[in-house]
Amino acid sequence: MAGELVVLVNPAARGGRTLRLLDPVVRRLQAGGRPVSVIVGTSAQDALERACTAVAEGPEALVAFGGDGLVHLAVQAVARTDVPLGIIPAGTGNDIADALGIPKGDPLAAAGIVAAGKTRVVDAARIGEDEWFAGVVACGFDSKVNERANLLTRPQGTAKYLLAMVQELRSFVPIPFTITVDDEVIEQEAMMVAVGNTRSYGAGMRVCPDAVPDDGLLDVLVVGPMPKAAFLRVFPRVYRGTHLGHPAVMVRRARRVTLDAPGIVAYADGERVGPLPLTCAVEPGALRVLAPAAS
Repeated sequence: MAGELVVLVNPAARGGRTLRLLDPVVRRLQAGGRPVSVIVGTSAQDALERACTAVAEGPEALVAFGGDGLVHLAVQAVARTDVPLGIIPAGTGNDIADALGIPKGDPLAAAGIVAAGKTRVVDAARIGEDEWFAGVVACGFDSKVNERANLLTRPQGTAKYLLAMVQELRSFVPIPFTITVDDEVIEQEAMMVAVGNTRSYGAGMRVCPDAVPDDGLLDVLVVGPMPKAAFLRVFPRVYRGTHLGHPAVMVRRARRVTLDAPGIVAYADGERVGPLPLTCAVEPGALRVLAPAAS
């Protein structure tokens, strides 16, 4: 429906605690006189199908009320369309919103940005032909921690990932990667590799701190092999983005990146994509977002 704001909701965001903010957010969006509808899928696939159906009807915007995982799902529906994406950060990480200048801790302020209707054109990137991402693809130590954490039933929240990290570190060894950056082939062992359209993932880990979402390029970060003790010293620097100065860290920029390594699974925007190999290709201007202008 033309002029309608369609709100896509993740009812499980922050364990369901942010769902109580939905009504005030909807009222804020309705304040301009626009009709607002809400989509709550019974599963990720159902939510995606509902979102695609809504986008096909040409609403004023598709608004993701949730975290990076829900934004990732919404991008699948709006990429390469004229329907802009609005974001109301209501998850744990909200890294994509942060990269676009959308306030992470104030859903009503984010709703105000959506209601203002100012569109910014940014890049998105394809994984193969079937999937898009807006933030970061990561594989290596971090994805192995994710895989391990997903098998744990307790503890919950951040503690689960800390436990998985400690467990993984005991047996982790550098991984033999083949990385094709445009026409350059790099074969080396690495602790982890990240491909960033935006700068951060994992609730503020600035893994690709210089990545810009509208420069037509992907930032490729490779953390080369190092002793575990050194890795533990370097890893916290990711939160400040100061890890780029370490001699084992390499950064390239490219339009197309292929990653391959035995037994490694990739995650995109925090969502499990599947095993390598995979190819990431940026598509400049593929995404319209309701966000402040770039500073």
